[in-house]
Amino acid sequence: MVKKIVPIFILALLAALCLPGGEAMPADGGAKIPAGEKYVALTFDDGPRRGTTDRLLDGLKERGVKATFFLIGQQIEDNAGLVARMAEEGHQIGNHTWSHQRLDGILPDAAAQEVARTETALETLLGGGDYWLRPPYGQVAESVDFSVPLVKWCVDPRDWESRDADKVAQAILDNTAPNSIILLHDIYPTSVDAALRVVDQLRAEGYWFVTVEELLWLNGVRPEPGHMYRTGEG
Repeated sequence: MVKKIVPIFILALLAALCLPGGEAMPADGGAKIPAGEKYVALTFDDGPRRGTTDRLLDGLKERGVKATFFLIGQQIEDNAGLVARMAEEGHQIGNHTWSHQRLDGILPDAAAQEVARTETALETLLGGGDYWLRPPYGQVAESVDFSVPLVKWCVDPRDWESRDADKVAQAILDNTAPNSIILLHDIYPTSVDAALRVVDQLRAEGYWFVTVEELLWLNGVRPEPGHMYRTGEG
């Protein structure tokens, strides 16, 4: 069974940020992450999908980059190896409902079930933990209570619409600033291409890529259940 390692890393990161020199170690124990630098979080929705998610994981691993994946529950069992790999390689894994159902247009019990089924699937595969929620379309009903933080985004290149790697990459580069949460979908080959180009370009500009959970903690934000986060600043 794969164990979640992100919370342990965060505690170590916070402690390291208080040490002389202000340096911290990422989850894989590789190159040090300086405190006070430019951070950004890449997030991916609607996966996992064989042929695209695995290629993305290959590219991220080659670059030493961590991302956050919000998974569709009904796709987890058939792609268990990909999900386990995400966890093993230090990516944050979250919940994107069972069937990509809007949570603002259904009854509260139905919305809760959409979330709970995916949470159960993740816990069965990876073990217990807090699997943060990204509601489909970024919308939830006020009548539904959630026991985990919710994650939206502030940079949306509409990759699902154009399916054009050049346009998607440029839209991200034109709109990304420190502490941005970027939305992409790892089910499209063009989005994978764009994501890896963006990583290379933004790293050349001095950005560091972290998970959403890490991004919030780096900004001193304590994530709260039921609160929707759009940037690393809260």
